[in-house]
Amino acid sequence: MSFDPLDHDFERGLQNRRSVLGDAWVDRSLNNANGFNADFQNLITRFAWHEIWGRPGLDHKTRRAIVLSITIALGRWEEFELHVRAALLGDADSRLSPDEIKEILMQSAIYAGVPAANTAFTHTLAILREVGEQIGYVLEPADPAAAAHSGSGREGRTASAPVLHYSVREPRSGKAPRHTIVLGHALGCDLAMWDGLANRLAQDHRVIAYDHRGHGSSDAPPGPYTMAELADDAARLLRELDTGPVVWIGLSMGGMVGQELALRHPALVRALVLANTTSGYPAAAREGWEQRVAIVRERGIEPVADTVMARYFHDAFRARQAATVARFRRRLVATDPVGYAGCCDAVGKVDTAARLGAIAVPTLVIAGALDQGTPVSMAQALADGIPGAALTVIEDASHVSAAEQPEAFARAVEGFVAGL
Repeated sequence: MSFDPLDHDFERGLQNRRSVLGDAWVDRSLNNANGFNADFQNLITRFAWHEIWGRPGLDHKTRRAIVLSITIALGRWEEFELHVRAALLGDADSRLSPDEIKEILMQSAIYAGVPAANTAFTHTLAILREVGEQIGYVLEPADPAAAAHSGSGREGRTASAPVLHYSVREPRSGKAPRHTIVLGHALGCDLAMWDGLANRLAQDHRVIAYDHRGHGSSDAPPGPYTMAELADDAARLLRELDTGPVVWIGLSMGGMVGQELALRHPALVRALVLANTTSGYPAAAREGWEQRVAIVRERGIEPVADTVMARYFHDAFRARQAATVARFRRRLVATDPVGYAGCCDAVGKVDTAARLGAIAVPTLVIAGALDQGTPVSMAQALADGIPGAALTVIEDASHVSAAEQPEAFARAVEGFVAGL
């Protein structure tokens, strides 16, 4: 069993904190931390900025307004009840759902105190029991121990080995999922790289993200690995979760796994999104992968980290988004070297080109216009080799296009999934 030294709650919270307050403010706060307040900085980053600001039920603009004006903070319960009723029963364009109101109450526990939030829940539950039938809302029994953070999902581990760590986000709509979507991350990353897209897709879909073997909190058995083994890992996970056919979205190594999964286990795949990936490397690139494996096995990941970041993100992005690049770098160097080297070997030897014609599901290929690792020509070869595949090129994006251009990436995915 591998140990993951990265604190995901802190990392996710720090990312949200930067998104809301800006890098300069957060950097000043972190740089001024000392022996007296460092624990508090850690506490608020994990609990305020991950546990609350990381919840996707309300947008950040709305949450800002709540922090300033929430009536719970004043204990104005008559006014509070009035506005709860108005929010539940008002005009459709301004109505709040019970789940959105729950988010307001959860956030109030941080900014107005747990006792105030507890009282707010009591008042709101009474109103929901009163108007629930009118608005089509049923209060179902639920186990607090089974509650999962909506911004990171319910976590689990496979019963079979090598053990895979995964998260599941159920649709926030409360309806049956339109699709089950599985997200496969890039080499040297983990399931958290998909948080933004996963939360967006989880409005209407069941979304599963997982750590490939050798990464994150999954096992890192002795290598080298093969792409077939990584695809069989994915198949084990899907069968354990009884997903049925899934929409597979994979970036870089995740896209390679998706190809092999569709070829080896076609009954498990409903559609494919293959981003910043390839069906095979030329001889010179394969030699480069062999050199990377040798360095990591001998000296660890740190010596290759800066080179990897330069390949993952283009120069302008690294200058504009230094904190994001630093976060990916921390994730990379914290990865188990045995697992990383094992996956490097699988990536360098990927070879599906001659078999692409056997992929018989709708496929979207996404490329970054500035990607040097898997350039547009490789994406075009994939699109040409898979019957009926479409190609989308994202401008101003290099290898990790989902992080460099998240909105463009999400729009491409959503448009494709909507057509299934």
